[in-house]
Amino acid sequence: MSDNDDVQFNRNFPLKPGFVEEVRPGVRRVLCNNPSPFTFTGTVSYIVGKGNVAIIDPGPDDEAHAAALLDAVRGETVSHIFVTHTHRDHSPNTARIKQATGAPVYAEGPHRASRPRFESEKHNPESGVDRDFAPDVNLAHGDVVEGDGWRLEAVATPGHTANHLAFAWPERKFNFVGDHVMGWSTSIVAPPDGSMIDYMDSLDRLAAREEDLYFSGHGPEIPEGQRFVRFLIRHRKAREASILHRLAKGETDIPTMVRAIYIGIDPRLTTAAGYSVLAHLEDLVARGVVATDGDPVIGGTYRMA
Repeated sequence: MSDNDDVQFNRNFPLKPGFVEEVRPGVRRVLCNNPSPFTFTGTVSYIVGKGNVAIIDPGPDDEAHAAALLDAVRGETVSHIFVTHTHRDHSPNTARIKQATGAPVYAEGPHRASRPRFESEKHNPESGVDRDFAPDVNLAHGDVVEGDGWRLEAVATPGHTANHLAFAWPERKFNFVGDHVMGWSTSIVAPPDGSMIDYMDSLDRLAAREEDLYFSGHGPEIPEGQRFVRFLIRHRKAREASILHRLAKGETDIPTMVRAIYIGIDPRLTTAAGYSVLAHLEDLVARGVVATDGDPVIGGTYRMA
């Protein structure tokens, strides 16, 4: 297969909620029962190691999922809890797991937006953020945490959120990529919570690394990870080209662009698609390719610069 072949999204993920599955030696996964248009079949939590283990992304505020995770590690010791980012489908259950295990929590930091909110931004797209979360240990890019038989390296991957981290296991060529890369769909990048400029830089950062098997926050594992990342970069550039193609016809607003670009989209995803277009426009305005009056906001009109 060459790099030019279109990589297909993979929506084949038969894992049932609450069951523990060893997907590779030293990596188990448990699915939370929180399916939605944004979470696919639900949030996937990972257990790394054997005997003394780490849990990655305890998931949403969900007692049954916490019980399933603790059941999966019965007779073992949870020594570390890692959180990729602070959306409500990933971090709120951390408190339950920490209370049950006493394990310290490792993450980049509390939730923060990718940029300050503009005065004209009335609507908050991010009701889905966990503002109560704070890690015990703040990790920066390149920090390494070692456990019993495993070693995870923090990889800064801002874009989906400002505080998003992936956790690479270099010796195994594994990477736990959270919501930065998903096998079933593209990630949502919604300003001001997210940033397309950061997101694209983070894709480049992953593509340059050695890890080639990705474990995602939703959906199945992703083989040939770097190749999939290069496909996502092409996909985003194609999305940008569609926006510019529409703007070449004259000044327009975001809902018009969404209708032109996202044909046959699930109506429940229209708002998210609008924010994704806004993220691209923010990038294009910053680069001087596209112009708007005032700040680039969801309700603005846009034209070629």
